[in-house]
Amino acid sequence: MPEDTGNSHQSSDATGMRGTSDLLNPARIYAAPTETRYLDPTQLVRLEQEFRAWAAAPSRADLQASRKRILIVFLLIRYTGARLSEVLSVDLRKHIDAEKLVVRFANVKLENFPEREVQIASGLICEIQAALDDLDFTREVGSLLKVDAGHVRRKFYERAVACGFAKDLGAPNAIRRARAVELMRDNMPLPVVQRILGHSTPNLTASFVSFSDEDIHQVARHFVERESGRKTSARNTFFGKIGFVRRGDIQSQVELVTVTGNVVTTVITNNSLNRMGLKPGSLITAEVKAPWVILEKDIKEPSCSAENIFHGAVSQIVRGKLTTEFIVRLQDGTEVCSLVTDKSRRKLDVKQGDDVWAMFNSFAVILHVP
Repeated sequence: MPEDTGNSHQSSDATGMRGTSDLLNPARIYAAPTETRYLDPTQLVRLEQEFRAWAAAPSRADLQASRKRILIVFLLIRYTGARLSEVLSVDLRKHIDAEKLVVRFANVKLENFPEREVQIASGLICEIQAALDDLDFTREVGSLLKVDAGHVRRKFYERAVACGFAKDLGAPNAIRRARAVELMRDNMPLPVVQRILGHSTPNLTASFVSFSDEDIHQVARHFVERESGRKTSARNTFFGKIGFVRRGDIQSQVELVTVTGNVVTTVITNNSLNRMGLKPGSLITAEVKAPWVILEKDIKEPSCSAENIFHGAVSQIVRGKLTTEFIVRLQDGTEVCSLVTDKSRRKLDVKQGDDVWAMFNSFAVILHVP
C-alpha cells in the first residue's frame, strides 16, 4: 500500500481551542466555547495552496493518486463545511451531480447526520471529474473516498504545520468552522448556512413569503458561484424573494423579502421590470454600495425619507486617511457595510459595539436576477 493510504489507528480532533469567535456566537451554529480557533480567509487560501503543492509533489503515480484523494477530501470539507465522516462516505461517481452542481452526503446513517445536498462550484466538480478520468487515480483509488479518519487528520495537521500554523487549525472541524464564518462574512443568510452544514434550521418562512428546499438550493448556488465567478464592487448583498410589485406609470416599486425576514424596497423602471421578468415569488438579489448606506446613532428609529432602515450594532471599524468603513451587524447576523468621510466619522462619534441605524433609499438598490 502507498504511504498515504493510512492505517486503522483512530485519533480525535483537537480540543481546548483558543482565539476569538464573535462571529460564531451570534449565528448559534456551534455550541462552542466563547474562545474558538478557526482559519481566516488568507489562511484558508494558504492551506489550500499547501495541499495542492503536496498532492502534486510525488513522482510515483500511486503516491500522487493517494495524495490526490486526501486533497479532494480537504476540498470537499473546505467548500461544503461537511463533517469528515460525511466526506469519507462519498462515492465520487454516485454522489456528485454535475448538472445540479451538488454533492450528496447520503451514506451516513446516524440519526444526527441527515441526508442532504450541498452546492459546490462548477470548477470543483470539473477538478473531481478530471481525477476520475485519470487512469492512475482510478486504478489506485477508484471513486470511493473511504480512508481511515485518523490518517486523514494526521495529514491535515501536517499540512497546517507546514504552513506555519498551529496544528489544531488543520483539524477538519476547524476548517468546517472556517467555512461557516466565511459564508456568514459573505452575507449568506444564516438559515442557508445552517442547512449547508447539516444543522437543524428555523422555520424558513419570512413574513408572508416562504422558501422551499429548491429556493434554498438556489440561494446557496448563487453564493457559491458568485464566490468563484462574478465579482461586484457592491459590498452589501441581500438575497430573497419578491414579496410584491407596485407598478406605476413609469417606474415600479419592488419589495424583496430575505430568507431571514428583512425587507428591502427598491424602485426600478417598468422597462427593467419587464426585461427581468420580475413578479411576486421571483428569486432576486439586491445590491447596495457602501457609500450609499447612511448611519445614524439614535435610540429611536430615525424619521427620514429612506425606505430601508435597519437596526444593528457596529462590529468593526476600519479607518483610512480619507474615509472610514463601518461594518454593522443586524440582529439576524447579516452584515451591512457603510463608507463615510473622515469628517462624517468625527460627527457620528460611533464606537465598536454601539447601536446604530443603517439606512439607504430605494433608488440606491440594484437588482440582479440569479
